[in-house]
Amino acid sequence: MKPLDPRLVRRSRAARGFLVAGGALAVVQAAAIIAVAWSISTLVVVLIEGAAMAEVAPALVVLVAAACVRALSSWGWELVGSTGAQRVKGELRAELLAAIERRPGGIPGFGAARIATLLGPGLDALDEYFGKYLPQLVLTVVATPACVAAAWIADPLSGLVLVIVLPLIPVFMALIGMATEAVQRRQWESLSQLSRGFLEVVGGLSTLILYGRAERQAKRIREVTDGYRKRTMKVLRITFLSGFTLEFGASLSVALVAVSIGLRLVSGDMSLAPGLFVLVLAPEVFLPLRNVGAAFHASAAGVTAADDAFELLDAAGVPEPSEAGVRPADATAPAPGTGLVVRGLGVHRGDRAVIDGLDAHVAPGSLVAVAGPSGSGKSTFFAALLGFAPVSAGTVAWDGRPLGDRGRELVAWAGQSPTLLAGSVADNVRLGDEGADPAILDRAVAIAGVDVPVELALGPGGRGVSGGQAQRIAIARAVHRLLARRLPLLLLDEPTSAQDAAREAALVERLRELCEEGVAVLVATHRPALLEAADGIVEPAVAHV
Repeated sequence: MKPLDPRLVRRSRAARGFLVAGGALAVVQAAAIIAVAWSISTLVVVLIEGAAMAEVAPALVVLVAAACVRALSSWGWELVGSTGAQRVKGELRAELLAAIERRPGGIPGFGAARIATLLGPGLDALDEYFGKYLPQLVLTVVATPACVAAAWIADPLSGLVLVIVLPLIPVFMALIGMATEAVQRRQWESLSQLSRGFLEVVGGLSTLILYGRAERQAKRIREVTDGYRKRTMKVLRITFLSGFTLEFGASLSVALVAVSIGLRLVSGDMSLAPGLFVLVLAPEVFLPLRNVGAAFHASAAGVTAADDAFELLDAAGVPEPSEAGVRPADATAPAPGTGLVVRGLGVHRGDRAVIDGLDAHVAPGSLVAVAGPSGSGKSTFFAALLGFAPVSAGTVAWDGRPLGDRGRELVAWAGQSPTLLAGSVADNVRLGDEGADPAILDRAVAIAGVDVPVELALGPGGRGVSGGQAQRIAIARAVHRLLARRLPLLLLDEPTSAQDAAREAALVERLRELCEEGVAVLVATHRPALLEAADGIVEPAVAHV
């Protein structure tokens, strides 16, 4: 048995709301259980004694009311559990996707298949965790002590028996839980391996068919699938055995209470009313614990997936909400209006320093080039500005305020490799700002020098235009974002690598027009024309501005 993970409580508002609502429902349900036991025992005694209907009516009303309340609280548990699961999954997925977005270079130990498995079937397994396991766990914490206390008040000896035998159930559950957790972890790893193998085969299917190796990979997939099937059967076997053990232990415990009460009723040492009350209540004492044990196995996959999610967030360096915060600006930061200021920037890829001690300044209205040979860190510098690459040292600020991950809110950019989608040229240029003024589309296309009709339909991946045309469409998209959102900074990574000299000169002239409007333009390039037109040059190893 595993309690609610405290990391889930700290990271998820929905999980905290679930605990509050669940605690209230558990109190209501515990009171209803005790009321049902009291009313049943009272009705039986009154009817045996031959009392009038006037004496039966109060207990009957309590029984009906308590039964209705218990049914409504059970329905409330289903609603709270399903709603809580959906909200927690949404929060976790959003946090995981944000962490992945901040680390486009990848997260150590988490390949594409592992991440896809986690975001898909992994987090979906939390439905069972919140829908079945946690409700029973909360009910156990609240209802079981309340029922034991009620039984103790009615008959101290029976209460003592319950207190003695009750801890045996959690001990069994703990032992079974440890075995289940180990088997479930192996099953989760097997599922991740199966997903990874399938994605690898799909990605290289054309090559495998070309070289006649497809059958060998199909055999490998069958072997991994068979391994996953065997591990699933092991989990089911443990589930059935643990269910039998818990039921057997709970039945023996209830039998001890029943035998004790029966012997005392026969000997006349106990009256019928408290005896019946305890007999009706005894199974309810063990019911939540038995349900927790049964639900734990169904929720084990969700528990494992949640652990994997927190491991990914830790590997990505995402702090918990209590630790998160905005780092205060440097006391010596420039005054507002000074644009982009980079001081002592350091970026590491693993143990290797890609950028070390970089200083740069891009004032509003200036065109600055980032120069250097391929592999010198130009794209890494851009990734650091956008929050995609973790900064290991130094500061990056706009108008004196640290950028951090909010850099993407202030920046429009076009990467080194244009990424286009199926649809019209206009759809690609307006991506993310479809409701902008149509005049902005016309101007963005003109600035980038797009020479194809905006109505032209592109195929998947931008099929239908040349490499140079695709590059110009990507630049137009960045300019459209800049103009539509009135952003202050434009980043272009090798924007003229696929352009001829005339188009390059035209682009430089139009970028200058943007600078005259107060836009700061930062361009990564090795082309002489752009370097000559720049107001300053930054080299990732040493700054020359």
